Amino acid sequence: MYALARPLLFRLDPERAHGLTLRSLDSLYRAGMTGLVARPSAPLPTKAFGLTFPNPVGLAAGLDKNGEHIDALFELGFGFVEIGTVTPRAQEGNPKPRMFRLPRQRAVINRLGFNNLGVDALVRNVEQARNRDKGILGINIGKNKSTPNEIADGDYMYGLSRVYPLADYVTVNISSPNTAGLRELQEEQQLRRLVSILREEQERLGAKHGKRVPMLVKIAPDLSDADIDACARVLADLEVDGVIATNTTISRTAIEGARHATETGGLSGKPLMGQATTVLRMMRTRLPESIPLVGVGGILSGADAVTKTAAGASLVQLYSGLVYKGPALVHDCIEAMRRRKEAPSSGPLKPAR
Repeated sequence: MYALARPLLFRLDPERAHGLTLRSLDSLYRAGMTGLVARPSAPLPTKAFGLTFPNPVGLAAGLDKNGEHIDALFELGFGFVEIGTVTPRAQEGNPKPRMFRLPRQRAVINRLGFNNLGVDALVRNVEQARNRDKGILGINIGKNKSTPNEIADGDYMYGLSRVYPLADYVTVNISSPNTAGLRELQEEQQLRRLVSILREEQERLGAKHGKRVPMLVKIAPDLSDADIDACARVLADLEVDGVIATNTTISRTAIEGARHATETGGLSGKPLMGQATTVLRMMRTRLPESIPLVGVGGILSGADAVTKTAAGASLVQLYSGLVYKGPALVHDCIEAMRRRKEAPSSGPLKPAR
């Protein structure tokens, strides 16, 4: 069904198509017809961060920023769904147009800028979700654009405290390229200060609520080798629960000369695959095994998902691949990872042609 709908969706502005797709998915869910676009998969339980995931394939943050489509998204077969990025206060994000497709490259450029309705709206939506028992729910938190980095910890602490009772895990987003200066929080001293504060708050909230919610940090693919060393050192020292590698890239090397290549924003999709996987592999060699990794960036096939696991990921996430392959990609990735798990000596699958 998605193969039939895609040409029509690609005639629309990408952001408009995004909204239409989610509304249509909600309609299918309410009608009990999600099976028209998604193939069910048998469970593939995977443990990470002290949690048991029904399967290791998740939805990356950014698709459902306000947690308005949780029920329908879990029906697509994801083992986990990450909503957000959410900020303390509502904000419109950057001026439109701010999303661009690159079909030949199977890529997307976005400069949305944490557009969302604020954390209170997200909390209300999560409280109303009925399908939570289908999988693990992650909530991705960020800072408001108007908040200086010097006091960004206040935004992250507030977000963490608001979503903590409802989240199965929380992701700290310091790597989006679409909020000016945000990536500076990955610099070693700033990273150590911020994560230290949030780790203390995590422990305080755990005692308050009687449960420990894992906290992950999402990093950029544009870090230098020295930056990766420093980042890994800090995250290992502070014993974060996990790392998501990676966010979108500001590099245009892989799409030089392509239409929209000069647009500012984060590049995702197939051109990100190699760069994101390299960072993932480097982080795996630098972090203790007690800190699991989530591989995201450029997955458009089951073979791509297996490549992420071969590079050290315990779990994978999809986003831009869904734009080009549709919900069937979820099933394809689960089954490829199942085959990999059942025959680990067979090596990574060859990329689909």
